[in-house]
Amino acid sequence: MAPANTKEIYGSLVFNEHVMKERLPSATYKSLKATVQRGQPLDLDLANVVASVMRDWAIEKGATHYTHWFQPMSGMTSEKHDSFLSPNRDGTAIMEFSGKELVKGEPDASSFPNGGLRATAEARGYTTWDPTSYAFIKDDTLCIPTAFCSWTGEALDKKTPLLRSMKAVSTQAKRVLALFGKEVTHVNATVGPEQEYFLIKEEHFNARQDLVLTGRTLFGATPAKGQELEEHYFGVIRPEVSAFMKDLDNELWKLGVPSKTKHNEVAPCQHEMAPIFDRCNVAVDHNLLTMEMMRKIAKKHGLACLLHEKPFEGVNGSGKHNNWSLSTPDMNLLDPGATPKDNLQFLIFLAAVIKAVDEYQDLLRMSIVSAGNEHRLGGHEAPPAIVSIFMGEVLEGILNAIASDSEYVVPAAAKIDLGVEVLPQFAKDDTDRNRTSPFAFTGNKFEFRMPGSSTNISDANTILNTAVAKELKGYADELEQAEDFDKAVVALIKRTIRDHKRVIFNGNGYSKEWEEEAARRGLYNEPSAVEALSAIVTPKNIQLFEQMGVLSETECRSRYEVKLEHYAKLRHIEAVTMLEMARRQLIPATSAYMDKIATGIVRKRKAMEGISCKAEEKVLLELTRCTDAMSETADHLETCVEQAEAACDSLERGRIYRNKVLPAMEQLRAAADAAESICGKDHWPLPSYSTMLFYV
Repeated sequence: MAPANTKEIYGSLVFNEHVMKERLPSATYKSLKATVQRGQPLDLDLANVVASVMRDWAIEKGATHYTHWFQPMSGMTSEKHDSFLSPNRDGTAIMEFSGKELVKGEPDASSFPNGGLRATAEARGYTTWDPTSYAFIKDDTLCIPTAFCSWTGEALDKKTPLLRSMKAVSTQAKRVLALFGKEVTHVNATVGPEQEYFLIKEEHFNARQDLVLTGRTLFGATPAKGQELEEHYFGVIRPEVSAFMKDLDNELWKLGVPSKTKHNEVAPCQHEMAPIFDRCNVAVDHNLLTMEMMRKIAKKHGLACLLHEKPFEGVNGSGKHNNWSLSTPDMNLLDPGATPKDNLQFLIFLAAVIKAVDEYQDLLRMSIVSAGNEHRLGGHEAPPAIVSIFMGEVLEGILNAIASDSEYVVPAAAKIDLGVEVLPQFAKDDTDRNRTSPFAFTGNKFEFRMPGSSTNISDANTILNTAVAKELKGYADELEQAEDFDKAVVALIKRTIRDHKRVIFNGNGYSKEWEEEAARRGLYNEPSAVEALSAIVTPKNIQLFEQMGVLSETECRSRYEVKLEHYAKLRHIEAVTMLEMARRQLIPATSAYMDKIATGIVRKRKAMEGISCKAEEKVLLELTRCTDAMSETADHLETCVEQAEAACDSLERGRIYRNKVLPAMEQLRAAADAAESICGKDHWPLPSYSTMLFYV
């Protein structure tokens, strides 16, 4: 395949600003841009012009259908395709697409997860165009990014609360900036999500029912070699993986996704892709497209892309580092400034983030909860379930000096001499990096490292935006009444640091000592995914969402119900899959192998009286023990699943799955993995970890 011209293909399938400026009438283009920037309703006459031009452009690109592309509360994307075709009475046809069809669709609202917002008989729901996220063409279909709400107006999706939170943080940030004498049209929450994933051979994926149905291996003995040699991280990329990455880049670039960085990750077969920052809702849309394209393109290369947080036990899982910041069209608000005034501005926004993270630790923890992420958090591969902020030695020293009214001398940037004349000296950064921190300041942004690889990051960013907006509102309310602005700002920063410095921690977040220290500081620590979900329905947090206009109490409770149900359903699928595999594959396989060994013992003794069969007998006894254990633990697991399914409400069901079903699954796995380690390789029905992770 000829190399792609990156500049030519980038955004070639996107109805972006360049295309709009080129194709729309000048007045229409200016009106649409003003509408988007001011957040005003879209005029239908304007929409009709945009729809006509968008249709013609899409048809030129080979599109035959259009769809409203939205994000229901399942976290995935959904689409219903309609043709542009409209037949005439004379047997011919025309291609139609109106402004009404652009801005509004009507999917079935009761068939998607809704947490009680819609009954089965109450089917009406609406999708509405999000003009701040460009339309694009995928599979010969014009995809129009949209929000999804019920007939009664409640948000049924991930995007609507995200857009509301972006509006809230923009409104409050503008108020604070105005106090510094800076009038801006808008402030954007910007995000750059680093996406981790695994690639294995498709034939191995298809040979394992657990991977096909659950995304993770429910069985698998520890291989002789894992990641202990630390040779894979940033290592040479396999040719087949490199071909996949090149293909992925090309397809993402066509869709306007700014794929920038690619490399091998720590675990065998694990990789990472990182894009350039974009506006929050656009970054979320792009990340969802990225995951879809990863799965699709992997198949073209005979591979399977695994986006589960923990597809292989005993090796590192996958996360999605959410790099978040606040920006105006001209400046990053989390960048230290060149003047004292600019640095005061930087510190006030920094203080707002610190206060928001401390006051809403539980919500941030809740935002990244999933069945998959529960296996990943807290190990020596991912941050703990405790939310803390890494600031670095220099910045923490500055903050402490401000809080204590003491002088702090910032050390001069040290030079690093590599001891080789041909290599240049260079200045050290003010801070080291701390990969054990769940929320780390990295120069001009915060890296939220807790989200899992498969998650829709709308929830995490909705909560970040909302919490920071609330603190900025409090700051603006106070500072607008101040007689001496500069003194009031300094006093506010001091108070924030004194009251919320407990959440700042620069040490090893993986250590047991930190858990003990966090407890002494009174930080929130809830390891159970099920219990952590309740944060969204506490009075304090409902008040936050309602005050900032992001979610109503009803919408909060619906999301709680959806998340509980989703957790229980995933655990149910995993448990039933384990039972099927154990009873229909693993126990029959070990029984067949034992039969072969027993037959061999009989033949051996028949051939030579008194011959030793110690080795065979040892294997036979051990496999008998393992097989009996598999049978007994499978029966126990089935009983636990029945108990969970009989629970009267979602919370109790989730608790049983977490506290009883999961331990029973671990017992069944232990028995099966022990059997795998002694069963003949040709008799074990599943590809082993060594086969999947070290393929050639």
